[in-house]
Parts: sequence; structure tokens; C-alpha cells
Amino acid sequence: MTSKQVASRRSNQEQNSNDLLTVQEVADILRVDSTTVRRWVKQGVLEAIVLPHLNDRQVFRIRRETLDNILEESTESAHLERQIKIV
Repeated sequence: MTSKQVASRRSNQEQNSNDLLTVQEVADILRVDSTTVRRWVKQGVLEAIVLPHLNDRQVFRIRRETLDNILEESTESAHLERQIKIV
């Protein structure tokens, strides 16, 4: 791989990690209802950006990086649980 390809790949990864996801997109990825995602944001379980809004309902965006970190932690803890059960 050339240095330009490596630099391009890094740039794409950084850009993807800064992507902002809607509540519905996060809900679809996690296979939960959008109400659950909103509750997690309000409880501080899931970090989100609050956008300016005119309606009664707040508008949130979740960084892809935040979601990826949560999924990674979940995978690691599940792996540890399996290791403990084996021993």
C-alpha cells in the first residue's frame, strides 16, 4: 500500500468516527426502539449532542465514535464473561 493510500484510509477512518448519527440510526444499529436511545441520552448513559430545535422534542445526534466505543466495551465484557464460565 502506498503512503497516499495509507493517508487516505486514515482520513476516512477519522471522518467516519466523527460522523453524527440520528437517534433512529442508533436505534436501528442497536436493535432497540428510538425511545430507549432517547432515554439513555437523558440518563447520561449515551453521550449526545443536543441540536437547536423549535418543537417540544429535543433533537440529538450521537457520534459514531461514541457508539463504536460502547459496542467495543460490550464485546469485551461478553468475551470476559465467556472466559470466566469456561474456567
